[in-house]
Amino acid sequence: MAQLYYKYGTMNSGKSFEIIKVAHNYEEQGKPVLIYSPAVSARGQAELVGSRVGFERPAIPVNEQTDLYESVLTQLSSDGSRRIHCVLIDEAQFLKQHHILQLTRVVDELNIPVMAFGLKNDFQNRLFEGSYYLLVQADKIEEIKTICWYCDRKATMVIRFLDGQPINTGEQIQIGGNDDYKPVCRRCYNQAFQKESQ
Repeated sequence: MAQLYYKYGTMNSGKSFEIIKVAHNYEEQGKPVLIYSPAVSARGQAELVGSRVGFERPAIPVNEQTDLYESVLTQLSSDGSRRIHCVLIDEAQFLKQHHILQLTRVVDELNIPVMAFGLKNDFQNRLFEGSYYLLVQADKIEEIKTICWYCDRKATMVIRFLDGQPINTGEQIQIGGNDDYKPVCRRCYNQAFQKESQ
């Protein structure tokens, strides 16, 4: 029975690498998958899922008007000979509520498992829209762990930097990479802003 999986983690936790690995495992057994990535991608390339360790895979871009249910449906053959074994979503935090509801239809009506990977909270520790609705709708939720940039604790948050200084104001979505964001634990997050206020 298909399920909707939400696998979340901070930056540098290996989410995109995990997508590439899962896709490889399915395809090695001759089982086709579909990979989607929002047009508003953290790395600015919706046509690719790229991991920081250097692996890349083509992806189908998702914009606000994309109907994910219809998109998956068009990949299936009417006679049942073409089957999709799994749908993989990169940067799922950037999806909208209607996208998440479409993914539930892929699972419930097409009986295709969906694995969505993304951040849970932003640099202000607010849930992204996609993350919120995945937390509400997912059958299984799993944390992908990594360590804090500054200590050995588990990272659960991210800090955004501007000119080398931590900031917690600004637009929720800003395209950037390792230079703009760091994964941190709660203690180091709070300490960064206590230092700024002194």
